[in-house]
Amino acid sequence: MNSFIKDQIELFQKQNQNRGRLLVSCPDQPGIVSAISQFLFSYEANIIESSQYSTNPEGGTFFIRIEFECPGLKDKAETMGQAFAHTAEQFRMEWSFNHVHHVKKAAIFVSKELHCLLELLWEWQSGDLMADIALVISNHEDARDVVERLDIPFYYIPANKDIRQQAEERQLQLLKEYEIDFVVLARYMQILTPTFVAENPNKIINIHHSFLPAFVGARPYERAYGRGVKLIGATSHYVTNDLDEGPIIEQDIARVDHRDDVDTLKKIGRKVERSVLARAVKWHLEDRIIVHQNKTIVF
Repeated sequence: MNSFIKDQIELFQKQNQNRGRLLVSCPDQPGIVSAISQFLFSYEANIIESSQYSTNPEGGTFFIRIEFECPGLKDKAETMGQAFAHTAEQFRMEWSFNHVHHVKKAAIFVSKELHCLLELLWEWQSGDLMADIALVISNHEDARDVVERLDIPFYYIPANKDIRQQAEERQLQLLKEYEIDFVVLARYMQILTPTFVAENPNKIINIHHSFLPAFVGARPYERAYGRGVKLIGATSHYVTNDLDEGPIIEQDIARVDHRDDVDTLKKIGRKVERSVLARAVKWHLEDRIIVHQNKTIVF
């Protein structure tokens, strides 16, 4: 990691050493917000942001994200997490307690198309993507120079359907070695096995064009051009074993018309893809996403 990025992360950690985030989902019922607020108050925590949503106040599911400042949180975090378990049990909560001081470690997977990788690296260099990009893994050598210029470890691991198991064993070994918190597939053009996905539940973020399912497979832009599409876009989602059908985090579109040839469609598509992926990654880093069934609640 270069010194500028290291300084940015250290400053962020210093500024957020007393900040925490609590994400909760549970059956909706009276008293949830009160119980959480009283719990935080008992630790002298001050709520600075709170967002909540219920699918139905009568028999639905309740979701809430709270960001708070708590004096001495770095020393209290483990104790608070253990103590909150009693409240969680009372309301049958699924919950996560995150100390903002912990900067998440990311691994980026990429193939030959680099536009999404370059967008993430630009956001990271500018301080707008607060993550520790610990390594980049690719089944091609195309990204090596740009990655290594930033002092990020680059690993070339050939991958195809014939050697997929061996490739993923090495990839999983690296994720464990670097203590990776989540994976970004920045146009990584390989299908992940159920074993790999099971090792990283709701921790793999993917990006693809939004022609699916209309133009599945090879040469989607050529086939879209042949149909005269008027909208193109991109979808970012968490990876599940159902190909490209995991919980959607973010989507966007751009209008096109008959004047746009295939190359223009691809350029517009790449622009949408990289912005959609960057937003999805930021929201994951900021603990703004709760996965519910095959959907996401994004606060």
